[in-house]
Amino acid sequence: MAAIGKSEGRAARGLRRLPQYVPPEDERNRRSYSKEERRQRRAKKFKLLSLGTGLDMPLFIFIMVLLAIGLVMLFSASYAYSYYTEGGNSYYYIQRQGIFAIVGVIAMLLISTFDYHRFHRIAPLLYVVAMVLLVMVLAFKGTSIAPMEGDANRWLQLGPINFQPSEVAKFALITLCAHYISQYIDKMGTFRYGVAHFAWMIGIPAALIYAENHLSATIIVLGLGAILMFLGGTKLRYFGAVGILAAVALIFLVTSKGGYQMDRINGWWHPFNPPPGVDTWQTRQSLYAIGSGGLLGVGLGQSRQKYLYLPEPQNDFIFAIVCEELGMVGALVIIILFSLLIWRGMYVSLHAKDKFGMLLGLGITFQIGIQAVLNICVVTNTLPNTGISLPFFSYGGTALLMLLGEMGVLLNISRSATVEKT
Repeated sequence: MAAIGKSEGRAARGLRRLPQYVPPEDERNRRSYSKEERRQRRAKKFKLLSLGTGLDMPLFIFIMVLLAIGLVMLFSASYAYSYYTEGGNSYYYIQRQGIFAIVGVIAMLLISTFDYHRFHRIAPLLYVVAMVLLVMVLAFKGTSIAPMEGDANRWLQLGPINFQPSEVAKFALITLCAHYISQYIDKMGTFRYGVAHFAWMIGIPAALIYAENHLSATIIVLGLGAILMFLGGTKLRYFGAVGILAAVALIFLVTSKGGYQMDRINGWWHPFNPPPGVDTWQTRQSLYAIGSGGLLGVGLGQSRQKYLYLPEPQNDFIFAIVCEELGMVGALVIIILFSLLIWRGMYVSLHAKDKFGMLLGLGITFQIGIQAVLNICVVTNTLPNTGISLPFFSYGGTALLMLLGEMGVLLNISRSATVEKT
């Protein structure tokens, strides 16, 4: 693999630390003994952390701890609402989520054994399939195939499977961008390869998701695309101009479209004194829950807001119940766990054996980070209510399966990261 030249600019600086494969017979000619010795020590350390399996155990532990805490908090947040809405069955949500969690962990471990380079080969096909699913949501709008959810149309009902194609689209976009950048890394400094091609790769899913009235997923798609462009080596002058244009366009679309999106912005500005016709009940109850938790919380299972005050507490606003029951200390512990997961995901990705693995891993990691940050900001009214779930915590079986599948890809990247196979 050719070394990265200085002409690549910032792309080279961002990728030069990526370990490159060198045939053993050329090792002494390409590396000094001291560098080889340091590399071997890093590889040995990585093997110890992975218990000799190639699987990065710190990353795996962070995933499982977050999943376990998420299931406990889901049950605590949902049993009262479930009892009221599901005919006296307090275990409805946790039973379904638990089944998906078990299946998801099995799928995660299986996917972690598959070579992630397979996604390199099928990236364009995966992207096309995701776009077709997004078009189906709009084409069958309001039918049993794509039912409406208030003013939003985000779901596909295919037999017993009910899922949001936007979740598939996020992973498809990450995969295609990683595939594209790894092929054209030498040309990412040009406008054609560093900007123009990304316009349709990012613009198509963003436009289709926005048409579903799913603003939060639109922001995530735009954010992921921008991050991958930056990591790939798009020049700052192009990156800044496109970012400004995208922000202006998004603001224009939101303000000109009006309706529920402007209502949410107005409610964000005045949660306790909203304009006529603007409903801020959910935001206010979330803030009451956070404030009631104080430093140490009211105790696990002791939330008062989940008793039909906070609407659907098992979904997007589950973090408010976490704050109420576990307090600021518990909330900080969960934020730290998310931070550790993101740190470890970045560490594994940056030690991938090739550019595609590095970009794929970073894209998945940043997706989790962006989604967690946006959810916490919405729950605390730092941002307008946009309807975004908290990874590992919010109810949603197919979303959890998709999330754990992506974690399996990240774990697979860790199996070959800085590790010599014997």
